[in-house]
Amino acid sequence: MRSTESRQLPFVFADSPRGGGQDGPEDGSEGRAFLLHIAEARDAEGSVAPASDDGSLLERVASPSNLAEALLHVARNRGAPGVDEQSVEEVVEASPRLLPRLHRELLEGSYRPGEILRVWIPKPGSRDRRALGIPNVVDRWVQEALRRELEAVFEPGFHPSSHGFRPGRGTRTALAEVQEHVSAGYDWIVSLDLSKFFDRADHQRLLARLAHRVEDGRVLRLIHRILRAEVVMPTGERIVPDQGTPQGGPLSPLLSNVVLDELDWELDRRGLRFVRYADDVQVFVRSERSARRVFEGLVRFVEGRLRLKVNRDKSLVTRPEGAHILGFCLRVKSGGGMAIQLSKQAKASMDAMIRALTPRNWGHSLDACLAQVNEYLQGWLGYFQLCTIEGATLFRRFDAHIRRRIRAIVIRQKKRGRNLYRHLRSRGVSGGAAAKAAWSHSGVWARSNSFGLTKAYPNAWFAEHLVGLWATWQERNAPVTASGQLALFG
Repeated sequence: MRSTESRQLPFVFADSPRGGGQDGPEDGSEGRAFLLHIAEARDAEGSVAPASDDGSLLERVASPSNLAEALLHVARNRGAPGVDEQSVEEVVEASPRLLPRLHRELLEGSYRPGEILRVWIPKPGSRDRRALGIPNVVDRWVQEALRRELEAVFEPGFHPSSHGFRPGRGTRTALAEVQEHVSAGYDWIVSLDLSKFFDRADHQRLLARLAHRVEDGRVLRLIHRILRAEVVMPTGERIVPDQGTPQGGPLSPLLSNVVLDELDWELDRRGLRFVRYADDVQVFVRSERSARRVFEGLVRFVEGRLRLKVNRDKSLVTRPEGAHILGFCLRVKSGGGMAIQLSKQAKASMDAMIRALTPRNWGHSLDACLAQVNEYLQGWLGYFQLCTIEGATLFRRFDAHIRRRIRAIVIRQKKRGRNLYRHLRSRGVSGGAAAKAAWSHSGVWARSNSFGLTKAYPNAWFAEHLVGLWATWQERNAPVTASGQLALFG
């Protein structure tokens, strides 16, 4: 390990013993109260960061109020500890001592990022895995402080068709622009897949792009150190990356927009309609022939100019209903308007997650299973509630599948027929129906849909214990009548 990095741990926690029997700071903790007090100083001043760098950007990054707000943001996002195993709560509690020290080291240029923990997570609906880099909490703190000030510098210059990781923009605005292009007759889509973009972004090109608007060389050097921070692989091997902006840190999404901003303005220069969300690029043209030509031209630009790689196997020239746009596909309705539905990949991903969350050999309580499923469904629905009714009708199938898999868990957990029989009887099932379900020669899956199980665990019971995708979608998308009252779907 490099000496500059090994000194980070004693800098942060030399006199802050690990653990201490505390579960973490409450809203009234000393650390959080300290951060709120410091952050209020900026609110009282009413200062607004200028949309350019006058050479004093590092002073704004390292200002106590910006550092306090940055750590509060990191605390809200929680997140796992990094290589140093220090939690967000411990850093927040130590902030009265850490913030002045961090402020000084940033301005002196002596701050050095710690190592980054590499973890692998599965890609939804795919056998591939995505690489994540988990910085130490202090490093996430610094990255968030940088992001806040850099965003003010770069945000005004980003293209309006870029929607990912930008204030006031997101999936909803991206889909709205997609609908606008398709409705205007641009219904051939070039879907560009950038292969391992976050691992392949060229550092020198990135720093050069940053230097167009950042005059403070100290900030550029700090970002370069962050990009070059050692990565600890799952095997224990340590590597120093020479390219890429590892996903997992607060700064990475902004840096990805800086890299691909060049692509945005090249598409604009060519007069093309497009929507970009991070490394997900969709270009809209009027004919298949134009789409093929545009695709080949973009591959040459991306691989030649940007030094990135296009995955030709996953890139598509397709119609809206065959596209995978942020998990959605679109269909022009015969009577006009646009239907927003789940893409084929999103359906496959949901089916895989249902199986993973409700294994038949579930070894914990049923309540624990329901809690885990509910947590996932709430997050999933928060995103996919953008479906129109044509897409949301599929939610009923998901609901039914989840209910049946949970009933199958009940059967497996009772193990013996007599145990299942007694359980069903205790839930008001008649003796005949309970016996048929308990001692049937059919398999678990067949019995999970038997009268005895559906009587013991009816849909009404699940409505009280489980997030219903279809019912919740109806509540959130109920149209408002002229009288102002909600008119629910039948």
